[in-house]
Amino acid sequence: MINQLVSNIKKTGAPIVVGLDPMLSYIPEHVQKKAFAEFGETLEGAAEAIWQFNKEIVDKTYDLIPAVKPQIAMYEQFGIPGLAAFKKTVDYCKEKGLVVIGDIKRGDIGSTSAAYATGHIGKVQVGSNTFAPFDEDFVTVNPYLGSDGVKPFIDVCKKEQKGLFILVKTSNPSSGEFQDQLIDGRPLYELVGEKVNEWGQECMGCSYSYVGAVVGATYPEMGKVLRKIMPKAYILVPGYGAQGGQGKDLVHFFNEDGLGAIVNSSRGIIAAYKQEKYASFGAEAFGDASRAAVEDMIADIAGALENR
Repeated sequence: MINQLVSNIKKTGAPIVVGLDPMLSYIPEHVQKKAFAEFGETLEGAAEAIWQFNKEIVDKTYDLIPAVKPQIAMYEQFGIPGLAAFKKTVDYCKEKGLVVIGDIKRGDIGSTSAAYATGHIGKVQVGSNTFAPFDEDFVTVNPYLGSDGVKPFIDVCKKEQKGLFILVKTSNPSSGEFQDQLIDGRPLYELVGEKVNEWGQECMGCSYSYVGAVVGATYPEMGKVLRKIMPKAYILVPGYGAQGGQGKDLVHFFNEDGLGAIVNSSRGIIAAYKQEKYASFGAEAFGDASRAAVEDMIADIAGALENR
């Protein structure tokens, strides 16, 4: 699947991923009203509003982008109906030719980790039938439990030709409480990066590994170091836009070929209509505002890469 991601990025010229992380507060009133009229102010109504919101954004942006990243927590908060909306979103995005990165941040050991991997990127046997339950193309994985927690995911990646993004240096302000701690004089995130590079050598695509890394846009100097430590790992870069990252901060995440990284923006795109810059679109045209935000993000990153 890493080959498909690289192909999509080359085709669109857009090394970006849209984070489909809907909160009800992001969803325009007219979308919520329509959903609630059909299903009531219920979990089902909320899930329907999320689905219709996602669909409009995907319809208005899919031709510009290579991938999407739905964050499962935003769907889980609405229970079983929310998870149904998650699955519906995954399937629809794949129909549109998009690579789907399931932002699930799972990590456990043994059979538990294997079950997470099966549920999200693998297949499960039920009697004589086989099913792909959620069927994302990539998932995010927390490596805190070590190789025991990651290798079951790698095994499924090899079998299904899917992919992983391992948390290495995250974009949140308190990430350094653990990730920056020194071990024999070196920060922990560097050691995790070395492990990602090691794991990645087990499952290579044409030019990049199926095992990538998550490195936040808010730490560009650390990204520069990690790019060298993980030369064949694709880097998923959160923290652009709403969290403060800009195109000029991201150049070191990319290799000289202009590949090697994909930058995520979530609310900066899906809730663009709420920003002053895109307010002229209005809530009714929220999808068009999202498209404009995608176009601006593509231009920002392309300009930064050209001038590095």
